[in-house]
Amino acid sequence: MNFLQIAPAVWQLSFPVGHVHVVRLPDGYALVDTGVPGSAPAVLDALERLGGRPRDLRQIVLTHSHVDHMGSAADLVAATGAALVAGALDAPFISGTAPEPQPVFTGPERVLREQVMAGSAEAGMPAAPPVPVDVELYDGGTLDGWAEPVRVLHVPGHTPGSIALHLPASGVLFPGDTIATVGDRAVLGPFNVDRKEAVASFRRLAALEVETVCVPHGQPLTRDAGAVLRAAAPEGDWV
Repeated sequence: MNFLQIAPAVWQLSFPVGHVHVVRLPDGYALVDTGVPGSAPAVLDALERLGGRPRDLRQIVLTHSHVDHMGSAADLVAATGAALVAGALDAPFISGTAPEPQPVFTGPERVLREQVMAGSAEAGMPAAPPVPVDVELYDGGTLDGWAEPVRVLHVPGHTPGSIALHLPASGVLFPGDTIATVGDRAVLGPFNVDRKEAVASFRRLAALEVETVCVPHGQPLTRDAGAVLRAAAPEGDWV
């Protein structure tokens, strides 16, 4: 597990599958995503390393409903009392009131998925327990309690209710799985329910003014992030 500061108020906690981001608030902390099931102790340990206690976690933002993002949400809500917020269209999948739609795989994505699933099976990864969503987010919404304005963007394609968070004042972007990185390149995140929508969402995010992109998979973009996004060619990824 690697714990790295990537912006003045943002830390990246890396797991074998994906990253969790910890954000300092004026009166505590927020999380962006929660990792796979069983990640809660490591997340709470990271919070303690920053000087926080479980009760200091105010908010958990889920960018979407997949197990590597919501897997530890129920445990962390139970341990901290934090409010859980997520995109409105993914809320039924997170709360367990509707079945999650399945991705439509390209050929290369199917190979990658088989590799990921084999690794998950070997690790004995359990299913993510459902958890109620306290606040449902919509395009153009904001988040309360952060140190600067946070713009919520609905970025469908990876899942129907995927969201991104844009902090215009500091130029920080949390894109969810719409954007990943491979080396120093930004690529379209794989495993999308609607590839065309996902590419359009990628292009929408690439048009933003950003300095730091906190991707859930790959290395964060901390230099010339906007230029890296604009140079990307998501239409040609995973085909």
